[in-house]
Amino acid sequence: MKDFSFPIFKTKTEGETQTFALDDPVERRKYFDLKARPEIEKLRTYLKKNTFVGFLLGKKNSGKGTYSKLFAEAIGPEYIQHISVGDIVRSVHSDFENDSKRGDLMDFLKKKYRGFVPLEDAIEALLGRSTEGLLPTELILTLVEREISRVGRKAIFIDGFPRNPDQVSHSLYFRHLMGYRDDPDFFVFIDLPETIIDERMRYRVVCPKCQTPRNIKLLRTKEVGYDEKKKEFYLICDNSSCGGERMVPKEGDELGIEAVRERIEIDDVVMRMLMGLEGVPKIFLRNAIPTAVAKEYVDDYEITPAYRYDLDSKSKKVRMIEEPWVVNDEKGNPSYSLLPPPIVVSFIIQTAKILGL
Repeated sequence: MKDFSFPIFKTKTEGETQTFALDDPVERRKYFDLKARPEIEKLRTYLKKNTFVGFLLGKKNSGKGTYSKLFAEAIGPEYIQHISVGDIVRSVHSDFENDSKRGDLMDFLKKKYRGFVPLEDAIEALLGRSTEGLLPTELILTLVEREISRVGRKAIFIDGFPRNPDQVSHSLYFRHLMGYRDDPDFFVFIDLPETIIDERMRYRVVCPKCQTPRNIKLLRTKEVGYDEKKKEFYLICDNSSCGGERMVPKEGDELGIEAVRERIEIDDVVMRMLMGLEGVPKIFLRNAIPTAVAKEYVDDYEITPAYRYDLDSKSKKVRMIEEPWVVNDEKGNPSYSLLPPPIVVSFIIQTAKILGL
């Protein structure tokens, strides 16, 4: 965030020369064990009898889902559940199309929904049949409560609420959700330069057949081709069933962050408001680290690589060149973007501390 400095978390272990391929699940497990084993063991012991609720707060494409899922991977998926409000709303659409599921859903809503907007009108807004008003916050809260009830005794990370400033100022309902279960709750703030979001979007490509997403600059496939006519490189889908399909940009992605500028600004306002909410512990996750101090805090393999390509004039083969991804942060400082695992190490250690473990 532009006027709030998130602390830099140190994951570098002095004297440790071992490196890990952080895109490999087996290697990641070893990495987490080296970097945060005491905290992982404490959290596992705690979660055998206890739970918590963490609210993930960050701008669009900041990695909320990725970090929570890797957190669960490190601690144990049997202990932790990631709840996406967007996924809940989408699943409710399909529930209403299923006779048996629709009945169960309506029974729950009639028992739990409390709001000034009539339930039927709220449902019409949810299903997109009414354009007269926004989806009521009270209905979103009720749907999240339903999902929490279905999860059972697991720790929960909630992704996507509060979504708007009015949902924060609607403190009676927000506080009700935070106290829905009698266990600790906390905020997880995620900060990253907008330049990172921009390049994640601007260089994103997708396979037309299997819809697998990649990024020509940041997340390449094994094979890269070259279009002689357009004079440009392109990724070839790794999925063998796609038959070497050429991956293509999604419409609108060429605009980068400007395509979601309004959403980004709202997310920023929500984060600022909740930073001022007293009585709730806070975790701060930082994606980028200035290049000038990176050697002191992180190992080289924890830095996000970027890829550029060169065409051999004789063999016509594409040569892939890997180098650290450098972006400017909000203050104009050249910075490295960190891979998700070192950020999750910070996440794990801070969570254990907040819980008093």
